[in-house]
Amino acid sequence: MKTFWIQRISAVALIFFMTIHMIVVHYPPFHIDFSRITERMAQPLWQAIDIAFLFFVLLHALAGAYVVLTDVERFNRGKRILAGAAMVIGIFAFIYGVQTILAFGKWLAAGA
Repeated sequence: MKTFWIQRISAVALIFFMTIHMIVVHYPPFHIDFSRITERMAQPLWQAIDIAFLFFVLLHALAGAYVVLTDVERFNRGKRILAGAAMVIGIFAFIYGVQTILAFGKWLAAGA
């Protein structure tokens, strides 16, 4: 039952973050290019938004994968191993993504 609520809450968050993403990145009134992206990525607010977006994408995807993996009753030990591996991969993906977002902001602040 917890997974059900995780899926629903993360879906609502994804609707919010995807709407922001689509409006800001894909339908701007100006031409989008790398310089505009770098300006946005240098701001802590946008870094926080991108980190939250990454978190909810991973949470939603991994919760869905967990439901698919645990749907069949016969593979108890295999399910636990796959679910654990998915959680570890998700944690590493989140850490890597956050490091990338924060490093990108530091790189821009240094004037590179």
